[in-house]
This record gives sequence, C-alpha cells and structure tokens, in this order.
Amino acid sequence: MSLEDQLLSLPADSSVLLLNVSRVFGDSAGGQHQYSIWLPGIGIAAVYGIIIIVGLVGNVTLMKTCLLVKSMRTVPNLFLSSLALGDLLLLVTCAPVDASRYMVDEWLFGRVGCKLIPFIQLTSVGVSVFTLTALSADRYRAIVRPLDIHRSSATVSISLCAGVIWLLSVTLAIPEAVFSDLHTFTTSHTNETFVTCAPYPHAGELHPKIHSTASFLIFYIIPLFIISVYYCFIARSLIRSSVDIPAEGHLHHQKQIKSRKRLAKTVLVFVGLFAVCWLPSHVIYLYRSYHYDQVDTSMAHFIASVCARILAFTNSCVNPFALYLMSKSFRKHFNKQLLCCSSPRQLYSQNSGSTNITTV
Repeated sequence: MSLEDQLLSLPADSSVLLLNVSRVFGDSAGGQHQYSIWLPGIGIAAVYGIIIIVGLVGNVTLMKTCLLVKSMRTVPNLFLSSLALGDLLLLVTCAPVDASRYMVDEWLFGRVGCKLIPFIQLTSVGVSVFTLTALSADRYRAIVRPLDIHRSSATVSISLCAGVIWLLSVTLAIPEAVFSDLHTFTTSHTNETFVTCAPYPHAGELHPKIHSTASFLIFYIIPLFIISVYYCFIARSLIRSSVDIPAEGHLHHQKQIKSRKRLAKTVLVFVGLFAVCWLPSHVIYLYRSYHYDQVDTSMAHFIASVCARILAFTNSCVNPFALYLMSKSFRKHFNKQLLCCSSPRQLYSQNSGSTNITTV
C-alpha cells in the first residue's frame, strides 16, 4: 500500500492459528482454491470495522453540518468538509482491503485492485495533509493579515483551493497506480514464496529507499514544516496583539483575539492528530524499505505494524469528534444532524452572520 509496504507477513509461529477454507470458482472447470484464514486476524478486522463505522458516522455528519447549516459555511469548515470527504474515501475503500490482509494469506483483489487501492490511499493522505496546510495558511491570513481577506469571493476561492488540493493529490498518486503490481516474495525463515501487492518488486535496494523517503518528505515532513512556520507567525502575532490591547476597554478586539486563538487551536489539534497518527506508519515503512532484503516475520514487528496501520486509519475518524469536543457551535448543530431533531427548514434558516474569523 502506498505509505505502508504491502509486504505484511504473518508471524512465523502463527501457523497453528490458521483455518483452511476452500473457495469455489464459477468457471467451466469448477475448480476450487484453498486459502487460509488467520483466526486472530478476525479480531483485528473487527477493530477496523469499528473504525469504519465510527468514521462514516462522524465524517458524514460533519459534512452535512458544514454544508447544510448556513451559519456553519465558514472558510475553515469548507476545508474541513473536503478533509472529511478524503477520510470517507479512505475508510470505504482502503480500510476493508487492509483489514482483509490480516485474515487471509493472499491478495484477494487482483491486479486492478493492486493499482487502484494504493492510488486511492495516497490521494486521501495527500488531501488530508495538504488541506491541513491550507487551513494553517488561512489562519495565518485571518490572524496576521486580516486586511488581505476578501469576504465576497471567499467561497469561490476556497472551493477553487480545495479543487487544486484534490488535483495535486491525484497527480502525486498516479505513479503509485502505475508502478504498484503483484510481485512474488520469499520469507527468510521458511523460504516460502507468496504473491502480494507492492509498489516495486523484491529486487534491488534503491527503489524502496527512494519511495519511502519521498513519501515521508512530501506527505509528512515538508507539510508539517510549512505548518510549523505558519504557526510561529500566528503565535507571535497573537502575543503582540495581547500586549498592545489594554486590559480595560476594547472588548470587541479582545473577543476577536479570543475567537482567533480558539480556531487556531482547533486547527493545531487536527495537525497534531495527523502527525501522531501517521508517524508510526512512516517510520515502519522506512524501516522496511531500508531492510528490504528480507521479510521480518517476528511477532514484535507484526504487532508494531498492526498498531501503526490501525492508528493511521484512526486519523480518518477522529477529526469530527475532536471538533465536537472543542466547538460548542459545532456540537449543537452536529447533535441536530445526527439525531434528526430539527427540520430541514430550521437548519437552513439558521444564520449567525459569521465571517471567516468566527470559529467552527
């Protein structure tokens, strides 16, 4: 898979927990194909199922809240809707495929699936990290340079920016679809061969190193560095604003600064969640790529890989609930959308006259 090598081998001592199952093909020969189901993998797949269900509920409700409720159509919320769409795409396509790898000892989705699934995953990851970068840039403009904001064209410009983010993510993911294919690998302990989906064959050391390093830089290090620079300027601007404005008087400016701090904090939490959730996956992929001459079948490596993958997919379901905890306004509308407590007419009529500085 794009940011995590498809080369995921079961622990060397797991053969006693395999259940052989025959699958009948509907061809003229009426042949059967036998494959093994790893019993503990069912529990891992169940965890994936919980992540998928929770993520679907949270992200769909977030999109409905931000797009249907007029008072919630702010610049940050439009970005968050695009982020939620990318998370939904990842959850409904890549997460079930990833879960199947822990139950069945072979790739089930053919050559087309081998090219399509990594492409979708890398597109979703790109949308996430680039949208967070755009959100940080938007907070920088709103806090450091508020006079540069043109409210009349905000919706159009943000929609265009979100479209560019999706186009960039798709473009960067195209090589993943081109080079991913079914390749044959051999385990170092048992010398058994197996076929799985990987972005390069098990030959040479240069390609995996280039792939993992480029992914780490483009989809993690560089965006987070840019975000860090934006937040350094934001922090400096907020500190100066707090010093310049007297404690007494200027209540409007004080409330404005408080609102800006709250929203900047919300975006920073999203960035922190992304950084924490995706770092283990990147680290393990770098480790595998720089030790690509053998397949690590140790239990410790397998557990670390499972935890890293689950943590990465968890990032696609936590944002709506983090926003739920941090924003009273979003929490109120989220509950209405989720529980269907208000009519569509009431939802459309709500308008608080918010600007792109007012918080989600």
